[in-house]
Amino acid sequence: MLTKDLLRVSRAGGGYHPQFASREHRPLAARVIGTYQGHVGESRGELESALTDLERDADHFKLVRGFSALLERDASFETDAAIDPERARKVAFEAAEAVGVVTGEDREAALARAADGLGLSPDALESALYADLEERQVLGAIESRWDPADLVAQYNLSLAQTALFDATELRVRSSDPKALVSAIKRLRLMYEIHKTDDANETDLSDREVVVTGPTHLFRATRRYGTRFARLLRTVAKADEWHLEATIDDRGTERVLELSDADPVRVPDAEPVADVSFDSGVEADFAGRFSSLELDWELVREPEPLETGTRVMIPDFAFDYSHSDFRVFFEIMGFWTPEYVEKKLAQLADLEDVELVVAVDESLGVGEEIAARDFRAIPYSGNVRLKDVRDVLREYERQLVADSAAALPEELRPDADVHTLEELAADRGVSEDALADVAFPEHELVGRTLVRPSVLEELGEALEAGSSLSEAEAILESYGIGDSSAVLSKLGYRVEWEGLAGGTLVER
Repeated sequence: MLTKDLLRVSRAGGGYHPQFASREHRPLAARVIGTYQGHVGESRGELESALTDLERDADHFKLVRGFSALLERDASFETDAAIDPERARKVAFEAAEAVGVVTGEDREAALARAADGLGLSPDALESALYADLEERQVLGAIESRWDPADLVAQYNLSLAQTALFDATELRVRSSDPKALVSAIKRLRLMYEIHKTDDANETDLSDREVVVTGPTHLFRATRRYGTRFARLLRTVAKADEWHLEATIDDRGTERVLELSDADPVRVPDAEPVADVSFDSGVEADFAGRFSSLELDWELVREPEPLETGTRVMIPDFAFDYSHSDFRVFFEIMGFWTPEYVEKKLAQLADLEDVELVVAVDESLGVGEEIAARDFRAIPYSGNVRLKDVRDVLREYERQLVADSAAALPEELRPDADVHTLEELAADRGVSEDALADVAFPEHELVGRTLVRPSVLEELGEALEAGSSLSEAEAILESYGIGDSSAVLSKLGYRVEWEGLAGGTLVER
């Protein structure tokens, strides 16, 4: 991004058109890079003087300053002095006070006196006095990430980003809508998704993402405009994209249009990748939910849900581990009344979707959500895990009942030894769904199904006085991992001998 004073736009026809650099500006970019490289070891003042000469020869001085602003981020300036300038000034001023400086000769005498006390020559001391001033700092190194072509590309991206600082609304279509929405959510921008009726002759999604700017909320902020600019990095990474922005141009509303046909590329940057959440409430909930041991997997940013002509993407979804069943989860935090109304309208158009909504009590819309046949969980501060868990368990009880009803009354596994966990996974059900199923050819020992013939063989192989490790090795050879339940079934218990292990004894 560039500073606003370096913005180059045309307002012809009432529009708002960034004045991009082109291929013909690569020689100028090369000259700016060369100017920096040629002034390593020289002062910033000398570098800026050389750049000013370039500005006089260029088509537009802001172009040179834009290239320079990008390069300066890779430049390191340092203070070149024989002594710390602050210390040099302190000693010099003390000497001047002692001498009583009035004339030039007095000044030289004071410098000589101060230099002698510091073990320096008067010239070295004088050079150090103001060496920390910005214009006197020395260019120590320039490690540019860009060649001339890349510098032009980075300039065009930065120019487009700067043009979005004063945007109040963005309307974006992309061939990679999932990456777009993910970036929007991570940047904590307010958005809606609309379905378009346009004939899709390209790879662009038929969904338009509308991102609302700060003037639609409270007041314009630099931080919000910067988020718009950061979003462009993700937008421009797609193969095909189109962006239309409403710009508040000092009180005049203008329209900015950009697309993959413009020279806006991302030469050095990844899309927005910092993992974050729309709010602290969401982040807190996700962190705490992950610590629970439930038969539900938390999914961040699930697939879009169609709501009439619009689309909404819930904050989360819960996937049941034992079947293809998904419950969506939306957290309605402290939103503006207008945004709440839009969200309620979206919920009204949802059909055949299991949705749970956690509602900030301050919004006062819990009853309206419940009236739309969705589960509403009120919260204040943070979403309570118990409330969410209770709702999921209601779904789980119904899912277990449905899967149990679909099972036969009897099951006859082929294996001699089969755990309930393995059998449930084979059948695509939870272990609880097997509670009322009979196993005529096996005995249920703990959570393991074992044929009676295997139990007889084990009864002959095991004997009192054997070590626990020996017994476990025999059980494992039959594929039995739950040793305690089987040993108890065979009439043994373990007598422990400190940390040395245990011995089988008859019960």
